[in-house]
Amino acid sequence: MLKVVQKSGWVAMMLLGLIGLLCVGAAHADVAAPDTDSAASLRAQYLALAPQLSRNQFKRPLVLHSVESPSHLRGEIYALVDYPFTVVNQAFNDPSHWCDMLILHINTKYCQASTRPGGTTLAVSIGKKDYQPLGQAYRVEFAYRVATSTPEYFDVGLSAKTGPLGTSDYRIRLDAVAVPGNKTFLHITYSYAYNFAGRLAMQAYLATVGRDKVGFSATNSPVSGAPGLIGGVRGVVERNTMRYYLAIDAYLGALSTAPAQQVEQRLQNWFTATERYALQLHEVDRATYLAMKRREYQRQQPAR
Repeated sequence: MLKVVQKSGWVAMMLLGLIGLLCVGAAHADVAAPDTDSAASLRAQYLALAPQLSRNQFKRPLVLHSVESPSHLRGEIYALVDYPFTVVNQAFNDPSHWCDMLILHINTKYCQASTRPGGTTLAVSIGKKDYQPLGQAYRVEFAYRVATSTPEYFDVGLSAKTGPLGTSDYRIRLDAVAVPGNKTFLHITYSYAYNFAGRLAMQAYLATVGRDKVGFSATNSPVSGAPGLIGGVRGVVERNTMRYYLAIDAYLGALSTAPAQQVEQRLQNWFTATERYALQLHEVDRATYLAMKRREYQRQQPAR
């Protein structure tokens, strides 16, 4: 019985890493309708969130939200980044760049983009927090779609019908708009649905290795693993949302580096950034992370 619980807990942790894929998405009726996803709407959000962007617990212009319902989970981040919109647009309107960014997350073991007559897909493998054969990781096929791309606004999405342990309807979305000061305002969201089996797997994880882990939101709930911080499934979602936002920022931050050094710079950037939130995000030491990710990055390169 213990072995089953441990396996379910690991897979739950793995799938929650998957759904955290720096996403921007919606799989529920309470998600905003398409007309609210326009450049004008996102700029309005930027203005409305100005006080929170300028002063918050993250010490950077960032706002994080998470929502849990009986069968859905969603996380989202709004963030102002100090990069021109053209740079951000070029970076994330290319599916291969998404893979170079996604591999920074500690649970992403592999990502490969491919284009066929039916469209572009990202094959993503999610696994443990150490190096492992791909056969031991869980593979998910994401459909990649550029919904909108203009000189001042883009909207890119990933979607997958099914995932591990009773999860389904993954929606990952990133939209961004140009704002004054030659900067970009990002909106990263993700959502997924889960059934009874998925709920049991999450409960197994949260009762074992995830028992004392916390997120970022303040709470008075007694189930939180630390006073004042959200725990449970929302804590997991918030941690992964932050990891993927930091992956986006780490990718963008390395673009000014010489091409031959960009991979190493991304890895260093990501680990340094996550350690600023060590209470929530620390898992391994820098040397362990770098050694693992160098191998994983090489593994996902196409054969030449």
